[in-house]
Amino acid sequence: MKLFRRGESSTTDASAEATAVADGDAAESTRRTATATEGKGRPTPKRREAQGKRRGPVAPAPHTAKEARARRRALRGSRAERKASSAERRAEAQDRRARMLAGEDKFLLPRDKGPVRAYVRDLVDARRNLVGLFMPMALVLILSMFVAPALQTIVTLAMLVMMLFMMVEGVILGRMVNNRVRERFPETTDGGFGLGWYAFVRASQIRKMRAPKPRVSPGAAV
Repeated sequence: MKLFRRGESSTTDASAEATAVADGDAAESTRRTATATEGKGRPTPKRREAQGKRRGPVAPAPHTAKEARARRRALRGSRAERKASSAERRAEAQDRRARMLAGEDKFLLPRDKGPVRAYVRDLVDARRNLVGLFMPMALVLILSMFVAPALQTIVTLAMLVMMLFMMVEGVILGRMVNNRVRERFPETTDGGFGLGWYAFVRASQIRKMRAPKPRVSPGAAV
């Protein structure tokens, strides 16, 4: 039976211990790599892959004003192309305006959208509002004041009276609109002063200048 010496046994134990530590470090490194990969769901991309395809070379800056003008003309295209593009944009704008005036909800301003606002417009358009006479009467009064300065006091008093009537009718109109809206749309949150002011502003406009255009005639039942 062969006996190992004490030095050989110590060397063998140290070597085994170092091997075990190295194996443990390798296993820990493998576990961390696997955990990081599982957390991201994919390995870290390379720099070239992350940046993606690079753009082509950038054209040098023009050296003279003539080159700059030529480059601008080339970017804008020919005169016929610019004219066709401009005509197309005008046609699209006219089409959007026509649909807005017709009352299509998709093309309306945010303040005019929704069935509640459409119903309020119909209520206002079906009434003959005294406040609608304010703009033409104010224009007549202002012109008469310039023609005859001596009437300035009378004109000012008349405008004050008109403003008083406007305020009274505005309060009445706002209450009527809110009551009718609550009856027709009991679950709506649109109401109060904002809805009354919306009706008052539309009523103060000349009928032909209202946008969207009126859908009902004066005196119609809504």
